[in-house]
Amino acid sequence: MLLLWGAQTASVFGDRLYAMAVMWMAREHAGAGAMGLVAVAESLPYIVLGTVGGRAMDRFASLRALAVVDAVRLVLVAALPWAWSEFGTVGLIASAALLGVGGALFDPNLGAMVPDLVRLGEVQAVSGLMDLTGRIARIAGPGTAGLLLAVMPLAGLFWVDAATFAVSALALVLLAARVRPTAAIPQAGPQTAGLQRPGAWSLVRTHPDTGVVLAVHGIGVFAGAVALAMPALLTIRLGAGASAYAAVLACTGAGALAGNLVAGNVRLPAPLTAVYCGVWAVSGLVLAATGLAGSLPVLLALSVLSGAVSPFLQIALSTHFALFPPAARRRLLTVDLTVIRTCGTVSMLFVPGLAASGPRAAFLVGGLAVVVVGVAGAVLVLGLARGRRPVPEVEPVPELAARD
Repeated sequence: MLLLWGAQTASVFGDRLYAMAVMWMAREHAGAGAMGLVAVAESLPYIVLGTVGGRAMDRFASLRALAVVDAVRLVLVAALPWAWSEFGTVGLIASAALLGVGGALFDPNLGAMVPDLVRLGEVQAVSGLMDLTGRIARIAGPGTAGLLLAVMPLAGLFWVDAATFAVSALALVLLAARVRPTAAIPQAGPQTAGLQRPGAWSLVRTHPDTGVVLAVHGIGVFAGAVALAMPALLTIRLGAGASAYAAVLACTGAGALAGNLVAGNVRLPAPLTAVYCGVWAVSGLVLAATGLAGSLPVLLALSVLSGAVSPFLQIALSTHFALFPPAARRRLLTVDLTVIRTCGTVSMLFVPGLAASGPRAAFLVGGLAVVVVGVAGAVLVLGLARGRRPVPEVEPVPELAARD
């Protein structure tokens, strides 16, 4: 488990370092328009592979294959300054797209493997640990990048980023050497026979509550994009500036770290799908209240609360997906990434711009929309839970069970 955590930490930290470096390069050399193109190019592979790339995803459902993906990402990141110098914006966008392909292959496959490395009762705690890793990386990645830029040129960040992928690839290779071979995987039983290579629609039909969760997640991400108008809200409503925005981000991060410690260690009630939708409703209430905040201290308190809520969403969702057999779990993680990348990309095209012109109303409307969707999802899930068979709970797959 320590090796897996090390691989995840290095990979996520590298992702955050890369995101900051490539956006800075795009803005510095090609302007804000190039930043948007790079963001779309990086997200598009998640949408395409999640929609039509099921067989390609299955080919990378092993630790060694993921180590190869990280090795390729190492080369792509290290070569990115060269791609920019030789091909300009086209080279930057092409590199971002290729790295997006690597992320689209890596993220759901690694996420699907994690529950098979621990006992079923430890899944929530491990989901909390992985969530904590990601949240620390969101803070440490940009912070480290800022410090490194003080002592090295921008191109040096990509070499540091490449080193993180090297660490991740090595950890995955070492972990693969400690697990049993794929041939040891038993044949499917009657509970999992239909889930060995499941389609998204078949999974949703079989487990409609999971379909509700996926829809709520996508709508929540779409409506929650109004949060990007926070600088406008601070300026127009409170007359505050950049230092206040930094304080809001710091309070949100602190709340998220505190919330993670609770969400990862307090047993969440069943059904997790209803909990997930209910937490979205709470998140919507906080978002709407943010639009009504009349002073900076109130806004900072709401930022802490907003951050504290977010780990419950991720951990409840990861724990729910962990109850599915590996192939179904991998497909659900892929679909979820596809949904949120699609909704996030579409919302970024116009939601922040519209919200900036009237941030108070935007926060209210966006927050109340999330409340309605979350409450409706929770009610629907609870109704579906009556008389429906539970998600099959399975033992860890032998491929990923550590040798004694």
